[in-house]
Amino acid sequence: MKKRLLQVIIAFLLFLIALSVPFSNEWVENGIYLVSYIIVGMPIVYKAIRNILKGEVFDENFLMTIATIGAFIIGEFAEAVAVMLFYQVGELFQSYAVDKSRKSIASVMDIRPDFANVKRGEQLEKVDPNEVKIGEVIVVKPGEKIPLDGIVVEGKSMLDTSALTGESVPKSVKKDDEILSGCINQEGVIHIRVTKEFGESTVSKILDLVENASSRKSKSENFITKFAKYYTPIVVIIAILLAIVPIMILPNANFTDWVYRALSFLVVSCPCALVISIPLGFFGGIGGASKCGILVKGSNYLEALAQTEIVVLDKTGTLTEGVFEVQKIESVDILKEELLKLATYAESFSNHPISLSLKRAYQKEIDNHLVTETKEISGYGVEAIVENKQVLVGNDKLMKQCHIDYQECQEVGTILYVAIDQKFAGTIVIADKIKQDAKKAIQDLKKNHIQKTVMLTGDKKVVAEAVAKELEMDEVYAELLPDGKVKKVEELLKSKTNNGKLLFAGDGINDAPVLALSDIGVAMGGVGSDAAIEAADIVIMTDEPSKICKAIEIAKKTMRIVKENIYFAIIVKILVLILTALGIVSMWWAVFADVGVSVIAILNALRMLNVKK
Repeated sequence: MKKRLLQVIIAFLLFLIALSVPFSNEWVENGIYLVSYIIVGMPIVYKAIRNILKGEVFDENFLMTIATIGAFIIGEFAEAVAVMLFYQVGELFQSYAVDKSRKSIASVMDIRPDFANVKRGEQLEKVDPNEVKIGEVIVVKPGEKIPLDGIVVEGKSMLDTSALTGESVPKSVKKDDEILSGCINQEGVIHIRVTKEFGESTVSKILDLVENASSRKSKSENFITKFAKYYTPIVVIIAILLAIVPIMILPNANFTDWVYRALSFLVVSCPCALVISIPLGFFGGIGGASKCGILVKGSNYLEALAQTEIVVLDKTGTLTEGVFEVQKIESVDILKEELLKLATYAESFSNHPISLSLKRAYQKEIDNHLVTETKEISGYGVEAIVENKQVLVGNDKLMKQCHIDYQECQEVGTILYVAIDQKFAGTIVIADKIKQDAKKAIQDLKKNHIQKTVMLTGDKKVVAEAVAKELEMDEVYAELLPDGKVKKVEELLKSKTNNGKLLFAGDGINDAPVLALSDIGVAMGGVGSDAAIEAADIVIMTDEPSKICKAIEIAKKTMRIVKENIYFAIIVKILVLILTALGIVSMWWAVFADVGVSVIAILNALRMLNVKK
C-alpha cells in the first residue's frame, strides 16, 4: 500500500509539472508525461500482458492499457496519464477497503494460539498446539490464550471470551468447568486437561469457517462474474466499430475524433465498480457479522438469510438454558429454606439432574452425617431419614402410594412433592429456564417481517406449549424424535414461497439432520455440539437467540448495499457510454464513470463494517 501510494504521489507531481509549467520544448513536456505514465501505469500494462499470455484477454487491465496507449497515439498525453492516475487512486481505495474488511475478520483469526505449555512430569514444555494429545494437562498463565478445549483440573480465573463471542463481559471458570480454546486467561494460573486435539478444537473449527467463508459465492457474485465475461468482449467490439464505421459512412468524419470517442468508450466500459464493490459488500457483511459473534460460512448464506420467511427454533439450549433449576418453592407449615434443605439432603446421594438442581439452589455444604438412611423408590422418588425425620421426595404417585394427603401443583415443569413424617410439607418446581433474550428474539423477528415463528422440541407437550405461549410463538410441535423434526421441517419447507427461505436454529447433536436440511442452518455455537456446528451454515457464538435477528438485519443491509451498487454502477455506465459515443463528454468524464463510480461504490460497501453490536 505504501509503495503504491508513493508511486501515485510522484506520478501526480510530475503530471502537475507537465500540465502547469509552460515548456518551450514540447518534447520535454511529453517526456515528463511519459515518465509519469511509466511510474503509475506500468503495473497495469504488465498485468494486461501477463493476463493475455494466460488467455485472460478482456479484463479491466486490458481496457485501461489499450485506451491509454491509444490516447498517446492520437496526442492526448495529459488525458492518457490522468486516466491511469485516477484508475490507480481507485485501486488504492479498493485496497484500503479490502484491508479494512480483512482486519475486521482478522480479529477472529487473532484467536489462533501460538503455543501450549504442557505439563510433562514436573516440567513445563512449550510446544505447538498440534502436538498436544488428549488427556495431557496444559498450564495457561495470565495473559495467555487458551490453546485447546478441555476441563479445568486446578485453579480458577476470569476469561476474556470476546474473540469468540463478541461479548466483553469476562467469564468466571473454576475446577471441573469446561473451557473453550480461543479465550484469553485474565487472572490466575489454570491447569486444563485436554479433551480435544487441536484439529477438532473450537478455535481450529472457527478459523476453518472464516478462512473458507469467501469461497462460497452468492448468486449476485456469480452473476457479476458471468456478466463481466460476456460484457467486456462486447464493449471492445462496439469500440472498434465506433472507431471505424462512422469514418466509412459519415461525410467529413474526423478519424482522430472517432478514435478518441472509441478510446473514451473503452475507458468508461470497465466494469470495475461491479467487479470490486459487490464481493467487497459481502466480505464486509461477513466481517461485520463476525464482530457481533456471528460466523457466516459464505456470502451465499448471507444472501439466503436476507430472504428468510420462516424461522424454526429448537427449544432446549436454543430458547431455554438447557439447565434445570429450582423455579418455585411452596411450603406448608414449614419455612421454605427448611423444606429445600430437607429435600436436598434426601436427594444428596444421587447424581440425577433433579438432585443437582436442588444442590445448586441450596448453595451450602452438605453434611452427610445428617442423613442416616436413604432408599430410592424407582419411578416414584426417594425416602430418607434426615435429622431423625422421615423425608419423602418424589412425584404424585409417591404421595398416593404412601397415603399422603397432598395439594396438587399445576405449575409447568418437574414437580417434587415433599412429605415430612407422613405429613405433606410442600412442593418444589424444577424447570428449564427460558433464556433472558428469547422473548426479545421472537419480537424482533416479527418486527423484521418474518411470516412464521415455529418451535420444535422433544419435550412434553404441556411444557412446550407453556414456553411457546410465554414467547408468543406462532406454532409449536412437541414430543418429536429427531426423525419427527426432519418430517416437520420438510412440511414447513413446502409452505414457503419460491424465493423465501426457512431458517432452523438448534444446538444438539440431534439437530444436525435438520440443520443440514434447512435452507439456512444456524448452530448455537457456545454450547452447541460439534455435529451441529459442522452441519450449520451460520454459527452464533454467544448462544443468544436474539443474534438470529441481528444476522438477518446484517444480511438485509448487505443485500441493500449490493443492489444499490449494482443499479448505480449500471445506470451511470450506460448514461456515460451513450454520451461518450455521441461525443458529448470527454475522456475525463470517462475516467469519472470508471474510477469515480468505483470509489463511490467501494465507500458504500464499506458501510457494512459499521455494525452496532
